[in-house]
Amino acid sequence: MMPLPIALGGSELISWRLDQANYASTWDSGEGAYRVGGRWNGKGVRAVYCSVDPATAVLEVAVHKGFRALDTVPHMLTAAVITDTSGIHVVDPASVPNPNWLRPGIPGAGQQAFGDDLLRQHRFVAIPSAVSPHSWNLIFVASVAAGAYALKFQEAFALDTRLHPPSAH
Repeated sequence: MMPLPIALGGSELISWRLDQANYASTWDSGEGAYRVGGRWNGKGVRAVYCSVDPATAVLEVAVHKGFRALDTVPHMLTAAVITDTSGIHVVDPASVPNPNWLRPGIPGAGQQAFGDDLLRQHRFVAIPSAVSPHSWNLIFVASVAAGAYALKFQEAFALDTRLHPPSAH
């Protein structure tokens, strides 16, 4: 059975992540963020980016790769249970020093430093998505959050083909 979100009567907080299939086994390594940095972390920080719903996880990947890649390259959807929700810090959007950080765009050094600081202080950081501002991402460093999350399942991702229609000739 598909897990229900807490808001619909489910009993678990599940975080969602979409990875290329050949990287699915290392979903919580933070390797990509470590190598190049991310919206909320600088290079050298093993931040793991998840979303609190699967649709946002798909959009977060699609904004970088496009729907063509999600349609033609195998991907895996990962669901992880946050077993200790007491360690989640919810970022109040009004507390972010620069409101542009919550909008689409290239992250700046100040934004990455702000995120690095949050990740040092908290097991998990919940922050609004830049792709879908009324949706939330959950970011963590596996070594900091160890024991507070567990893999629930991974499954092959299947993109709705309407999102990558044939080209008109």
